[in-house]
Amino acid sequence: MISKELLEILCCPVSKANLILDNNYLVSTDKNTRRRYRIENDIPVMLVEESEELDYETWKEIMIRNNIKVD
Repeated sequence: MISKELLEILCCPVSKANLILDNNYLVSTDKNTRRRYRIENDIPVMLVEESEELDYETWKEIMIRNNIKVD
């Protein structure tokens, strides 16, 4: 499990936006990049080339589910 303290200091390496924890992923709150980073053995894999870009609808659902305002 990712600690709250670690989550507070991590940011998206592409956009520098905040990240939210969604199941076993960290998801960027930036609607332009919509990057998702997996977590393996409680360690976030923050390599851009290992991340994935979510389609807008999937990203929006994650944001809404986590009470993040979407424009």
